[in-house]
Amino acid sequence: MPTAGAHPDDDDARRQLHRMAAAAGLDVRGGRLLRTSSRLCLGVEHGDYNGTELFGVGTDRFLWSLSRPNALGRVRLFSGAFPDEGRVEFAPGQVPPALAPELAGRWARFPCGVDHVLRRAGHPQRQGIDVVLHSTIPGGGMSRSASLCLNLLLVFAAANGRRLDDRLRLCELAREVENDYVGSPCGLLDQVMIAFARAGAGTHYRPAGRSVVHVAIGERAPDFRFVALDTGTVRPGLEQSTYAVRRRECAQLLAMLAPEFGLRALADLRDEALHERIQRRLRPAHARLGDRLRYLFEAQQRFLRMLIAWRAGDIAEVGALFRADGAGLRDLYAISGPELEAMCSVARTVPGVFGERMLGGGDKGAAGALVAAHAVPALRAAVAAGYPRLCPEQAQTFAVHECRLVDGIVELPAG
Repeated sequence: MPTAGAHPDDDDARRQLHRMAAAAGLDVRGGRLLRTSSRLCLGVEHGDYNGTELFGVGTDRFLWSLSRPNALGRVRLFSGAFPDEGRVEFAPGQVPPALAPELAGRWARFPCGVDHVLRRAGHPQRQGIDVVLHSTIPGGGMSRSASLCLNLLLVFAAANGRRLDDRLRLCELAREVENDYVGSPCGLLDQVMIAFARAGAGTHYRPAGRSVVHVAIGERAPDFRFVALDTGTVRPGLEQSTYAVRRRECAQLLAMLAPEFGLRALADLRDEALHERIQRRLRPAHARLGDRLRYLFEAQQRFLRMLIAWRAGDIAEVGALFRADGAGLRDLYAISGPELEAMCSVARTVPGVFGERMLGGGDKGAAGALVAAHAVPALRAAVAAGYPRLCPEQAQTFAVHECRLVDGIVELPAG
């Protein structure tokens, strides 16, 4: 596990964790401090459930857990992100069944799901443990739930004397928590981009061979930042969002095309002539599905160009492709939302912003931008002035987060 140096936010996180532990009656003194990152996908957004290659980075909005085994035979947790839910508590191995109504909408479904999935995978939980969690990851767009699942899987396993060293298997277990227990239809993008994130590099995942390669930014890259533009909106879980609708549409599309065209996944469609032939077949009766396919086809073309630009350090080109992807997500994949587009429209006016688009599952949550370092203050000022005029209901809840590339999973001194 990486043991990279401290981040400036770690000291405040420690203070917050100890304060919450005392308030919740949990004993984590001298325990284990684990930090997991957020992520930003550069491509292909929504490609994971369609079989495309993926590329993204870990970003320094984090989730920290401080944990210590107890002798009570109980799993006891408190999350600073959900203080109104109070302390979550259960006996190891005794959690409600998947999709239990009593857990609907509660953050408790995630630790219960981790217990369920580990037990099903042959790692039954017997040890009681106290856990407190603190997060600076915006809700919606930067994969807070994936960071939480990865973090708790490692915490629960370690408390029971087990190691989860196979990172891809760890990612699959985290996806199972969301898919099978929570009911969220996420793919594997978020988990892979966090679990394999490395400071100063992007992560390239090829699902066909289950391979991961780290790609360093080219030496001629300018000083730049990733900026998360939190719209201040609250996004429901993926299971209640347009994301779930798009997954069903893509499954329907593949079922229509596979028998005639031999596609095993929509990502298999890379030939321009075949793509246009299929588009003619789909229209006009299935024009909407044709738009979804066109986005995926064009996004894969951009993906190859983006990797080349990243390796060359051509962040202006990476940003331009990021912006073009946003237009496709808005116009063809129809997964964005008014607040996300309002945030992007403001960012687009600022000199030094290379590109911007919505992030993650869509509808609400956060947008993202690639920004020259010197232009970040101007972007903050433009958002502060422009976004509340466009979205007055979010005038008190939006935020701008300047992010750097970081390792995805780091164990820290408890302090």
